[in-house]
Amino acid sequence: MSRIDEPVEKLSVNGKEYNIIKLLGKGKGDYSYLARGGERQFVLKQIHHEPCDYYQFGDKIQSEINDYNRLKKIGIRMPELIEVDLQNERLLKEYINGDTIYDLVKSDKMKSKYLEQIKYMCSLLYPANTNIDYFPTNFVVQDETLYYIDYECNDYMEEWNFENWGIKYWSKTDEFLKHLAETAKDTLVSQS
Repeated sequence: MSRIDEPVEKLSVNGKEYNIIKLLGKGKGDYSYLARGGERQFVLKQIHHEPCDYYQFGDKIQSEINDYNRLKKIGIRMPELIEVDLQNERLLKEYINGDTIYDLVKSDKMKSKYLEQIKYMCSLLYPANTNIDYFPTNFVVQDETLYYIDYECNDYMEEWNFENWGIKYWSKTDEFLKHLAETAKDTLVSQS
């Protein structure tokens, strides 16, 4: 099998093969691919063990399962977890097709109704002593409905709630523009 950071054509989950359409993104602990199985599209997440200097991990695959169950119990709108392959550290998730909040902010298509929906999510999360990763790449809008597409969550800390941290990236703030510039610079470096 090729290294996970090289292009792949197929990955299996519990012995069933999925055709990889494209890399959707790389997170702190995983790669997410758009995959096809039969007539359906899915997100196939492959856990990686690359170092991350600002985040401590435990058992990543079990954390994903636990976080999914925690958020489902709270009532957060997110993709269904369809299957888990413990041996290969892979998750198969429902694919939510749409633009990320990050892309909507970048293209000046952000709407106040998406802020209302994240605030509603917060009204469910905070009483349950929970924060999610409010960075706008973790949210997709499909048919005007906001979904949290990651499963990461942590115990509530005011410093990392939406109002104190997440909101900084949900409009063209200095923080958002700085991140956009750094991402563009990283893309140019990787292409040279």
